[in-house]
Amino acid sequence: MHIGNILRDKLKQDGKSVVWLARELGCHRTNIYNLFDKYSIDTQLLERISIIMRYNFFDLYRQEAEEKMNDR
Repeated sequence: MHIGNILRDKLKQDGKSVVWLARELGCHRTNIYNLFDKYSIDTQLLERISIIMRYNFFDLYRQEAEEKMNDR
């Protein structure tokens, strides 16, 4: 799973801009573009993003883990 791609897609799907997310997080938009390149994001930061965007990104990890466990 590439969480940066998922974050970018979700932001676009919600009609929100990079500038909006950067403002909400209190960072520069460059940091948001850097997040889009990441395969993983610090859990504390991902929690903040989840709250701001009102979307639980951790559910994606749970679903992926359950699928992998079922494949074993």
